[in-house]
Amino acid sequence: MCDFNERPFILFWEVTRACALACRHCRAIAQPKAHPLELNHEEAMELTDKIAALAPPMLVLTGGDPMMRRDIFDIIRRASEAGLRVALSPAATPRLLNTDFRRLREAGVVSMSLSLDGATQESHDAFRRVPHTFERTLKAAQMAKEAGIQLQINTTVAHSTLPEMSAFIELMKQIAPDVWSVFLLVPTGRATAEDLPTAEELETLWQKLISLRGELPFAIKTTEGHHYRRALMQAARQSGAPAPRHLVPTRDGKGVVFISHIGEIQPSGFLPITAGNVRTDDLATVYRTHPIFTRLRDDDALGGKCGVCEYRRVCGGSRARAFGTCGDMFGPEPLCNYIPAALRGSTQP
Repeated sequence: MCDFNERPFILFWEVTRACALACRHCRAIAQPKAHPLELNHEEAMELTDKIAALAPPMLVLTGGDPMMRRDIFDIIRRASEAGLRVALSPAATPRLLNTDFRRLREAGVVSMSLSLDGATQESHDAFRRVPHTFERTLKAAQMAKEAGIQLQINTTVAHSTLPEMSAFIELMKQIAPDVWSVFLLVPTGRATAEDLPTAEELETLWQKLISLRGELPFAIKTTEGHHYRRALMQAARQSGAPAPRHLVPTRDGKGVVFISHIGEIQPSGFLPITAGNVRTDDLATVYRTHPIFTRLRDDDALGGKCGVCEYRRVCGGSRARAFGTCGDMFGPEPLCNYIPAALRGSTQP
């Protein structure tokens, strides 16, 4: 694992906000056309070199829809040739299905994430607000696997999608991705707090996912659901099993950095607090030394029950959701009902 004080574990680059979809939860509030101040080709090439110098283990090209950039293959190739491991997060549109996936793989894409936010065509297309997106996603998933690209399926956990979780699990068994990423909604962009699930509903979901870990032919991870790691550690302790391996304790600003379509440097795409801009500031310096990042990496800077929780170093809660719900990025995780041992007057976690 890399030293999060020196470099991020994962860097997300929103190469454009242009997108043909109009998803209900879109953090970017993506639009059909590119923003006029979007980084141009020369700036994109220069930024790719700076990212390579920072050397994150994973670079994710996202959007919007990254396939809307005319120079996306140039960016992928430049990053790959510089030694970066490149992941692509495109929208499931006719543009994607008309792309040669083997060409993507040859350019340097090693992993692709596709979103399924409904377990049926009716529910997914309603969430994405464009007809036929469900069938296009399934087709793109097949094309990625055939091209030898690792496949990750992202699913949004919201109040409106929770009733389909059992159906999602069956669908994942059919698709057989390498990773199923369960994204816990953050109220930013088009997403609203009214569609957040309850903490109790999440604990039930965490326990269900934990019970299935040994049965499913793919890995399960969470995005902005860091307290799933706490639930994993609790389950291991209660069963007498070894602590789960490969838990990477990242969160917004801690092992994670986001670059927007216009060059803003932020802790994540879900925490739109700007610490600098790649057009005027050195990316590595901002990540390593800006007070926003250094404080977000400080587990003891967390407030509320997160600040005294014995799991804060592996979890720490979603800083983005704390900010989105109460305006304090150091506040407690609003969707966690765990009471830390320190607040229970106990020495046992």
